[in-house]
Amino acid sequence: MVAFGKKLKERQIQEWQGFYLNYKLMKKRVKQYAQQMEVGTQDRRHVLKDFSRMLDNQIEKTVLFILEQQGQLASRLTNLREQHDALKETPEISQITELREAYRAVGLDLLKLLYFVEMNAIGLRKILKKFDKRFHYKFTDYYVKTRANHPYSQLQQVFKHVGLGAVVGAISRNLHELQDRQGSYLSIYDPPALPLQDPVVDSIKAAVDRLSHSTNFLNFLAQHALIMQEELPAPTDERIDDERYHFMSLLLNLANTFLYMVNTYIIVPTADDYSMSLGAAATVCGIVIGAMAVAQVFSSVYFSAWSNRSYFRPLVFSSIVLFVGNAMYALAYDMNSLTVLILGRLFCGLGSARAVNRRYISDCVPLKIRMQASAGFVSASALGMACGPALAGVLQTNFKIYKLTFNAVTLPGWVMAVAWLVYLVWLWISFKEPSHDIEEPPASSSETVENGALEEGKQPLLITSEEKQEDDEDPEGDGSEEAPEESRQPATSIVSAYRLLTPSVKVQLLIYFMLKYAMEILLSESSVITTYYFSWSTSTVSIFLACLGLTVLPVNIVVGSYISNMFEDRQILLASEIMVCIGILLSFHMIIPYTIPQYVCSGLIMFVSAEVLEGVNLSLLSRVMSSRLSRGTYNGGLLSTEAGTIARVIADATITLAGYLGESRLLNITLLPSFLICVASIVATCFTYNSLY
Repeated sequence: MVAFGKKLKERQIQEWQGFYLNYKLMKKRVKQYAQQMEVGTQDRRHVLKDFSRMLDNQIEKTVLFILEQQGQLASRLTNLREQHDALKETPEISQITELREAYRAVGLDLLKLLYFVEMNAIGLRKILKKFDKRFHYKFTDYYVKTRANHPYSQLQQVFKHVGLGAVVGAISRNLHELQDRQGSYLSIYDPPALPLQDPVVDSIKAAVDRLSHSTNFLNFLAQHALIMQEELPAPTDERIDDERYHFMSLLLNLANTFLYMVNTYIIVPTADDYSMSLGAAATVCGIVIGAMAVAQVFSSVYFSAWSNRSYFRPLVFSSIVLFVGNAMYALAYDMNSLTVLILGRLFCGLGSARAVNRRYISDCVPLKIRMQASAGFVSASALGMACGPALAGVLQTNFKIYKLTFNAVTLPGWVMAVAWLVYLVWLWISFKEPSHDIEEPPASSSETVENGALEEGKQPLLITSEEKQEDDEDPEGDGSEEAPEESRQPATSIVSAYRLLTPSVKVQLLIYFMLKYAMEILLSESSVITTYYFSWSTSTVSIFLACLGLTVLPVNIVVGSYISNMFEDRQILLASEIMVCIGILLSFHMIIPYTIPQYVCSGLIMFVSAEVLEGVNLSLLSRVMSSRLSRGTYNGGLLSTEAGTIARVIADATITLAGYLGESRLLNITLLPSFLICVASIVATCFTYNSLY
C-alpha cells in the first residue's frame, strides 16, 4: 500500500502534472511549521498567514489552468457547432458519425478535466484537515468562510466547478440531437426527457455528481449504512462496477434487509403474551426477543467472511434458516415448549445476512448510484421496523387447521415463514452472482474515505474535527510518503480491528451502544409496561410501535436536509445525546399515577433523539474510522453491527432479570442502566472532542 500523497501523484494525468496542487510540498511545509513553532522561531499568526498565502497561490495555479482548459473545450465546441449547423442543410450519415465521435472526444477530455478538479479538491481538503489536526486549530473554517463566499472566489472554481456545467450541457445536448431518432424533434429540454444512452454522457454525469454531492438527506441517510467509497475513482472503476451490477440482485438484497427487520420486530407486541401462554412470566419476552440478537452476534462474523467468496449462497442459507426459525417459533405454541420458542428465535438470528447486504452494495453497485443504494438499505430497514409491529396488530385472529393453531402469537411466525419461502424462490430465480476477483486490487486504489467524498453543499470544506484519521500520516514521522505494506492491510481479527480504533472511534461506538440499548429497552418492554400501567391491547401497542418506526425517515429528512447544514455534526451529536438523556429521565415512574401522555411523550423524545443521534454518529464514524477497517471481514460495518447487537442482547437480558423483582419495578430498573450509559457517553463526548481544540 502507498500513502495518499504518493497515490495522488500516481493518479495524476502526466501532461498536466505541473498544474496540480503540490500536496507533497504543502505537507512538508506543515511539518516545518510544527518544528519551527516547537523551537519558538515562528508564531501562530505568521504560520496562518504564510500557509494561507501558499494555499492561495496553489489554488490560483490550478484554477487558471482549469479556465484555460475550459476555454479550449469551448472553442472546440464552437467549431463543432458550426459543423453541426452545416449538416442540417446537407445531412450525410458518415459526417454525422464523425461529428458524434468528435463530440465524444470532447466529452472524454472534459471527463479528464473533471477528474483533475476532483483530485485537486480531495488534495486540498486533505491538507486542510492535516493542518487542523497538527495545530489543533479551526483553520479550515476560517479559510473556507473567507474564500468561498468572496465575490472573486477562486475556491468556487474548484469545489463548485463553475463554468463546467455549460460545457457538460453543450456536449449532452448535441450528442442527444445526433442520436438516431427518426421523426423526433424532442431535445433534452423537452418533457418527457428522453434517456441519454451515450456512455460518455453517463460517465460525465457520474463525475459531476461526485463533485456536486452535498450534505443532503440522501447522503446523510446513505451514511447510516457505513458503506465507504473509493477516494480517487478512475473511469475504469465505473466500467468494472457496471459489469458486476445487477438491478434485480440489488433489489433482492434490499428485500432481504426489509424482511429481516420485519422479522425482528413483528413479535415485539405479542412476545409477552406468548411467554405467558407457555407458562412463563411476561418479562421472559426479553429473552425471546433477545435470542435473535444473541445469534446475530455470531452470524454477522461468518456472513461477513462468507461474502468474501459469494453473495448468492449466504442469502440462500439465510432464507432457509429464517424459514426454519419462524416455523419453530410458530410450532412452539402447539408443542407447549418455551425451549422450541427460544430456539426458533436463535435460528432467526443465525440467518441475519445484513453483512452480505451491506457488502453487496459496497462491492457490486456502481459509484454513481451507490449513495442511492446505501440510502435504500437504511430506508428498507426503517420501513421494516415500522411494518413489523403494524403487521402484528393486523394478525388478530384465532383458528385451527388440523392440529396447528393460528392466533395472534403464532401468526407472526407463520406469516414470516411463508414470506421467507416466497423470497427464497424469488432469490433462486432472479439473483445473479457477480464475478469475484481472485487477485487483490492494486495498491494505489485501495484507500477509502467517507460517503460523499467531495461534499458539503454550501461550504464544501466545512468539516469537523472528528474527521477520519489521516491515512496519509507518515508512519515514522519523518515526512516520507510511503507506508509499510503491513500497516495498510485489512484487519484479520476482531482483536486487530479493535487495536485500530482511535479514542474518537471508541467514543462513537460507545454512543452507538448506548442508543441501541436505550431503544431496545423502550421497544422490547413496551408491551409489558403498557399492559401493566394502561391495559393496552396488542393492537394499541402495535400502533404505538409502528408510529415510532414511521418517524425514522421524516426525522432523517429534517436532519439531513436542514439541521446538518446549520450546525456542526459534533454539536448535533451532543445535543441529541442530551435529548436522549432527557427522554430517559421523563420516562421514570416518579409521579403517581403514571400517565399515557408521560409515557408516549417521553418515549417519542427518546426514540426520535436516538434516531437523530444514530444518523449523526454513523456519519461521523464513517469519517473517523481507519481505511483499514473499510475492507475485509472485520470491517467498520461489522464492528458497529456487533456493538449495536451486543447492546440489544444486554438490554433484553436486563428486562428478563428485572422481571424477577416484579412488574411494578420493571420500568425504573431497566431505565437506570440506560440513564447511566447515556451520561457516560455524554461525558466521553465532551472530553474527547474538547481535547481536540
